[in-house]
Amino acid sequence: MAESSHKKNKPLIGITIGDVNGIGPEVIIKSLEDNRILRQFTPVIYGSGKVISYYRKGLDKENFNYQQITGIEKVVHKKVNVLNVWNETIEINPGQANETGGKYAVLSLQKAVADLKDNKIDAIVTAPLAKDLVQSDDFKFPGHTEYLTQEAGESESLMFLVHDSLRVGVVTGHISLNQVSQKITKEKVVTKLQKMIKSLQKDFGIKKPKVAVMGVNPHAGENGLLGNEEDEVIIPAIEEVKKGHNIVAGPFPADGFFGMRSYKQYDGVLAMYHDQGLIPFKTLAFEEGVNYTAGLPFVRTSPDHGTAFAIAGKNEADETSFRNALYLANDIIRQRNENQFENADEK
Repeated sequence: MAESSHKKNKPLIGITIGDVNGIGPEVIIKSLEDNRILRQFTPVIYGSGKVISYYRKGLDKENFNYQQITGIEKVVHKKVNVLNVWNETIEINPGQANETGGKYAVLSLQKAVADLKDNKIDAIVTAPLAKDLVQSDDFKFPGHTEYLTQEAGESESLMFLVHDSLRVGVVTGHISLNQVSQKITKEKVVTKLQKMIKSLQKDFGIKKPKVAVMGVNPHAGENGLLGNEEDEVIIPAIEEVKKGHNIVAGPFPADGFFGMRSYKQYDGVLAMYHDQGLIPFKTLAFEEGVNYTAGLPFVRTSPDHGTAFAIAGKNEADETSFRNALYLANDIIRQRNENQFENADEK
């Protein structure tokens, strides 16, 4: 992407509204109601002032103020902005999973991504959507990650769950469990490892990261007794990446690795499939963790939870993960900018 044209101001972070019937609008408002956040960056909610007004009233957050705009070029710095992606009044039914929530979640996402690709904003933070409700002839993706990867023109990205010093990525993401083994190839493991290492360096400022790799079978295959993926796929991938003078260890049995808190010795952990990585991560950091899509030219983060329809509209949602997603996006923007300055100085 070209260098941003609005660096004179604080970073512009776009926020997709997610499913309007889920907890997205609630955690957005709760995260942004403290004006101190505006000292760090300028938030732009892609959605509808009418939706935000509905939830502001329902949450009794009448002191939450925002500026409505019709396009990103009209953004007002030092204020919360709501960019009206649509003008019509839509029916809001908190807690109900329906087509309306899916339709407008996609409209919000598409507009934010268009501005992101045009370099009009510096990052996006995506509120949760229901994956089954967003499917259509125009949108056939298992989730945000796959859509953003395509929009970025990349063949691969890395789902990277982040909390303090715990960072867990996955080789395979939103696929059924019976497809996992066939999708784990040496080439894919190498690619994900390389993306993790590069992200730790570029986005987190860790010059020589240490990465641990999980096995896919119980006990990491038990020397071939319980499966041969470790010997035939994972170990060769690790050895190839180590040729680049990278610090990579494994494969480790995932249960013992997390149970013994061995992750504390590493800057990043690469799990083989979704639940292998996300179950321990969410057990350790559920209400505070952030989902980061690494390996893209732009910055995207999200909370590590879903739409939570069961508590939507009840003023029970915890905004910590969403707030952390905002701050992580801002931190990565700044880290990338520092890298640019350092590279320019070296030249």
